[in-house]
Amino acid sequence: MPEHDPAALAFLLSRRSYPAKILRAPVPDRAALMPILSAAARSPDHGKLEPWRFIVLGGPTLARLAELALERGAALGLDQEQTFKGATAYRDAHLAVAVVASPKPSEKIPGIEQTLSAGAVCLALLNGALASGWGATWLSGWPAHDRGFVEGGLGLAAHEFIAGIVHIGTPTATPPDRPRPDLEAITTWMID
Repeated sequence: MPEHDPAALAFLLSRRSYPAKILRAPVPDRAALMPILSAAARSPDHGKLEPWRFIVLGGPTLARLAELALERGAALGLDQEQTFKGATAYRDAHLAVAVVASPKPSEKIPGIEQTLSAGAVCLALLNGALASGWGATWLSGWPAHDRGFVEGGLGLAAHEFIAGIVHIGTPTATPPDRPRPDLEAITTWMID
């Protein structure tokens, strides 16, 4: 019989994200962030390609990215509200980790599997931060999908894209739990 880990299961059944707007300093320092990144890097990775990487964003870099988002929003002709919302995600942040999907050429491992691995890294990073006692949320927003922003501001190569941006900090409140999926409605049993 498999070994049961009730604490891990209880964590997964009760986990919740914290909105970025309620995350403040203090944030994890490099030493506190390394085990969280290590947990994320243990995500499924068929072929051991490591088709993802991390960019840790803090302080002046976040302020610079907020300014770049304002510039890019204007250049793209986005309305002022949308532009400001994209910039605010960086301006108001104290620490964020960009998970960069960085697919590798492979005859054996399809691109979709590499993309899904990057998504798994985002969730593992989020859960690692939460399990470490921090508040965290997984976001993206329009700047993360704008090539001018990700290439100019984050240095992404042409074949790379943002899988997610995980904001981490100290929560100032506990958000209410949200309705969860109806398992009966989304589960098909094909076991007989």
